[in-house]
Amino acid sequence: MFERYENSPIYPIKNTKGNGNRIYVKREDLLPFSLGGNKVRIAREFFRDMEEKNCDTMVVYGNTRSNLCRVIANQCYIQNIPCYMISSREEHEKEREETGNSRLMELLGAKIIPCTKAEIASAVEETMKSIEKTGRKPYYIYGNKWGTGNEATATAAYVKAYREIQDFEEEHALSFDYIFHASGTGATQSGLICGHILAGDSTKIIGISVSSREYERGVSVIRTGVESYLKGRKISRNFDTDQEIFLECKYNKGGYGIYDEEILDCIRRQFRKNSLPLDPVYTGKAFLGMEKYLEEQKITGKNILFLHTGGTPLFYDCLYAGKLKQEGI
Repeated sequence: MFERYENSPIYPIKNTKGNGNRIYVKREDLLPFSLGGNKVRIAREFFRDMEEKNCDTMVVYGNTRSNLCRVIANQCYIQNIPCYMISSREEHEKEREETGNSRLMELLGAKIIPCTKAEIASAVEETMKSIEKTGRKPYYIYGNKWGTGNEATATAAYVKAYREIQDFEEEHALSFDYIFHASGTGATQSGLICGHILAGDSTKIIGISVSSREYERGVSVIRTGVESYLKGRKISRNFDTDQEIFLECKYNKGGYGIYDEEILDCIRRQFRKNSLPLDPVYTGKAFLGMEKYLEEQKITGKNILFLHTGGTPLFYDCLYAGKLKQEGI
């Protein structure tokens, strides 16, 4: 299946805010498959599950900016698996926008099925039925047409990644007080929370929402991922799951794909000071949200880990569109 890859590196970076916190970054964007990112780990779990269920055709949903869709299309091409992608535009978009990720999906031969947000469930259902009529057995990564039922599969990816973080802590004799990351589908956060629960440590996992999903809905998705994983492995729980979920929605700038000059300034600053390529859709928004959270909560002198979840093509979209030319901080 996927190429073998080593653990993604963790290392300290310069804290440009001077609040006394020690900032580290885990570079998931450097995982050596399909331009890296957290979706490499998550896609790997989906393909494993697909094989176990004896399915032979992949169906995935995502926006044109989706890193997951890019990675899945790449693996489908390698394995000669038919790949269908339900692709909706955001409510603020008048038409489907082309991105580096969407161009790569086309290069990799994925069949793109455009739709609106309201049409996603029907598009999934129609696509699945159409594939079944040909005698093939489709696999939809999110479970049923409403996108539920397969949460534990994706969650497993970041339970495993959490063990890598623990290994780093042990090797360097430190403990992370906080882990920040971009939270979209909720799978990465669910996995990190499960890893934290199983470890029994005191690390606080904070997801910075990058979408327009309301807080209650976002928490519900993460809760389902956590509980599905623990239940599936018959791990008893004697705690309130919601007490482990920290989702910050006030830094989302209005929703998925929406960004402003403040995020672009953050991207400029981090690339200049730390050679860290962030993007305005996911990681740039999350990094800025982390900085604001630390400032607003008056957190100082702590060990902070930022999980760089990837999005390299989106960094270059931003660069080539001239968005980073203007002088920043």
